[in-house]
Amino acid sequence: MVLSEENESPIPEKWPRVTKFVLSACAAAVAEIVTFPLDLTKTRLQIQGEAALSGHGDGGSRRRSYRGMIRTAAGIVQEEGPLKLWQGVTPAIYRHIVYSGVRMLSYEQLRESRLGRNEDGSFPLWKSGLGAMVAGAIGQFVASPTDLVKVQMQMEGRRRVEGKPPRVQGAYHAFVKIISEGGVRGLWAGWVPNVQRAALVNLGDLATYDSVKRILLQNTALQDNIKCHGLSSICSGLVAATMGTPADVIKTRIMNQPRDAYGRGLLYKSSLDCLVQSVRGEGFWSLYKGFLPTWMRMAPWSMTFWLTFEQIRRISGISPF
Repeated sequence: MVLSEENESPIPEKWPRVTKFVLSACAAAVAEIVTFPLDLTKTRLQIQGEAALSGHGDGGSRRRSYRGMIRTAAGIVQEEGPLKLWQGVTPAIYRHIVYSGVRMLSYEQLRESRLGRNEDGSFPLWKSGLGAMVAGAIGQFVASPTDLVKVQMQMEGRRRVEGKPPRVQGAYHAFVKIISEGGVRGLWAGWVPNVQRAALVNLGDLATYDSVKRILLQNTALQDNIKCHGLSSICSGLVAATMGTPADVIKTRIMNQPRDAYGRGLLYKSSLDCLVQSVRGEGFWSLYKGFLPTWMRMAPWSMTFWLTFEQIRRISGISPF
């Protein structure tokens, strides 16, 4: 049996990995619903400059509909309705059920067995970073199709405001449409920058949270409680946003670009091509478009996720992360 520090009711060890997967998915779903409007705003911001330069994609013209985070969010509410701030939340939840469940389970497995702790029980920073990147990459590769659907659904409200016909009617229709146009492989369009981003984000999120938490517990009077979890999650959200935003911009643009009859992108040949075009056409800081809403989302997302995750582990009788 596995017991919590408070001697809560024990849970059977028969399915420990399944239990941890489910708890991770539940915590991620809560965090995703709470912070999703910021993710939608971030996605719209990342597409604006691209549309203005190319005359393709969701912009369709050389004018920019919105500028800045607040005006973008306000424009969505005024022109599309407040509920549209959650446009695409269903595939986003699907994504995090798979992504967060796999990445958290993979990281713990790597930490406790494959990479292993030191003899004194510590987990070196380099092992933490390596484990976080591998776990994030695995989780994101598995969940990439749901991320593709989420990005496309997030842009539907804007297309309708501009008088364009909708591309998809819902999550199921999006999946069917993508497969019909590009085959099953089409579901993994943009997976390379997606996995790259996930590796960087988890290097910032998982590794930072785990390392900061251990430092606080070993060098301060803090206990393994909400205060410790909150401080650790604040640090992890900031580092994750800083490291992951450039890859997130590239991922979003590749996933949102129009495609030909063979499922090939019409704007970018690869993630490297997208990177070069973005920097050449809009400057280096275009890679940090949407950084503010990304950070403002990752900070509360990280805090919501980690606090929820640690608490439901405690309630379920599983040892703290």
